[in-house]
Formats: sequence, C-alpha cells, structure tokens
Amino acid sequence: MNVTILGAGAMGSLFGGLLAAQGHTVELLDVNERHIGEIQRAGLTLDTDQGSQNMRVKACRPEQGTTPPDWLIVFTKTLHTDSALRAAQHLIGPHTCVLSLQNGLGNVEKLQAFVPRERIAIGVTTVPADMKGPGHVQSHGNGHSRFMSADGQRNPALVQLAADFNQAGLSCELDDQVLAAIWRKVAFNAALNGICAVTGSTVGQLGQHPDTRALVHRTSQEVIDVARAAGVLVDADGVHHDLDHAMEHHVHHKPSMLQDLLARRPTEVDAINGQVRAHGERLGVPTPCVSTLHTLVKQMEATAS
Repeated sequence: MNVTILGAGAMGSLFGGLLAAQGHTVELLDVNERHIGEIQRAGLTLDTDQGSQNMRVKACRPEQGTTPPDWLIVFTKTLHTDSALRAAQHLIGPHTCVLSLQNGLGNVEKLQAFVPRERIAIGVTTVPADMKGPGHVQSHGNGHSRFMSADGQRNPALVQLAADFNQAGLSCELDDQVLAAIWRKVAFNAALNGICAVTGSTVGQLGQHPDTRALVHRTSQEVIDVARAAGVLVDADGVHHDLDHAMEHHVHHKPSMLQDLLARRPTEVDAINGQVRAHGERLGVPTPCVSTLHTLVKQMEATAS
C-alpha cells in the first residue's frame, strides 16, 4: 500500500511510522521544516509501549510530494485543510482515497472540493501521540480509531485499510455509526477545550470547582442536544463519564486549544464550537454555553494576532 500522510505532526507521524514499519510505502507531508529536516537527516523515532524504533521514511513539504498514493490520510488541523489539500492536490490520482481523522465537524464537505464523496472516509481516533522533538514522537497508552466511508459503503479498499491499521498496531474498526463517535468527541472537546482555553486552566483544575465542573457538563449537553436534533444519537452517559474521568485523571493536561492560544496560534474552535453553534442555529437548538465559548476564543485569537 502507498500511503501519504498530510499533516505529519505527532499523530500523523505515528500513523505513518507504524505503517512504514510494516513495509508500506509512506510519505510524510508537513510544513514544519525542523521536523521534516530531522526525519530526512536521521529518520523518524517512535517511542511506544512496545519500545523505541527508528525508521527511514520519506518526508517533505506538501508541494514536494511525488507519488499519488492509494490512501491520503489527513491529519492537518481543520483550519489548514483547504490550503494543505491545495498544496497536495497534484497527488490526488483518479483512484486515490482520502481518510480524515481530524477533529471537529464539516471535514467531509471540505474534502469533497478535492475528491468525490465515494472516495472519502471519515472517522475519529483516540490514539495518544505527542511530539518529543523534531523527528521524535511518543505514544503511550491505549487508543482506538473508528471510520467509515462517507457514502456509507464498505468498499474493498476501506476494508483493507482497516486490516492494515490493525496489523500495524493501530487498533481500529469500521463503524457504520461513526458519526455518533465524531459528535461524542466534539461534545467532549467543545467543553474541555473551550473552557480550558478561556480560563487558562488545566483539565484537572476545572474539576476542582463544582460550578465549573457543572459548566463543563452543561456545555457538553448542548452539543449532545444538537446532535440528537440532527438525527445522531450520542451516548450522553458515556460523554459525561469521559468528562469526569478526564477531570479526575488528566489533571495536568492542557488541551490543544489552550496550547494554541498560549503559542499565539489560531485554534480549531470554528470546527468544534463554531460548527455546533451553526448546527444549533439551523435546527433551533439553543447553545448559549457553546456559543459564548466560541465568541470568547475568537476574541482571544484576534487579540493575540
């Protein structure tokens, strides 16, 4: 299998590296010059629960990619999807399929501008991955991916991709109800990412104050209500359990939205809170907490720019 990873940060490098270790031809595309340069110079190093390994993987900027792949796997932040796909558009061949494991909502619509819906797969992943430095990624703990074709069909290429993921140690399954999993993650992120971002708090700090903990659950419930109005049945008890577990066990974690604001980078708030806000307005479902967080994060982005 020929695989191209578009957005080879921590997650993209992990997936690409583990697939390369199984003998697949992998090309990593990213705009982080230090990361790319280190992979070109010394290879990609992965630290996992199975140990440390270093492998030679081709890495370059998106516009420098050379081979149309069987699968183009998109891991860029949602706000960079359009520009990244334009830069890599020459790699999308007549049979290339695209998989998005990105955060948020609206990813299929963005991909459809570049590839037909029947060649798009959409999903969600909980696989942990962190950058230790240029060319060096670590992943410790369990994670799982779910995905399905955007048109609902189980074509042979998608079935084979799932098998290849599992063989590479990337636990996954094809899931006809993947939209519920995507919305569940959005419900989690809209609350924890948004509130941590505007308060500068870690996840554990949110859980220390009853009123703030209640706000986390109220925000998440708004997302669940919008999803249900859209015809997607999200496991509400599961979401609220995940939130409590995170606040009690991931006490020092700074979510990506907070990290982006601290680094004066744009966030993914439009694809998370912003998308929920828009769906709520269209469906007549109030989202006061989600919408307020969206407004505040956008203001913080504007102030930091």
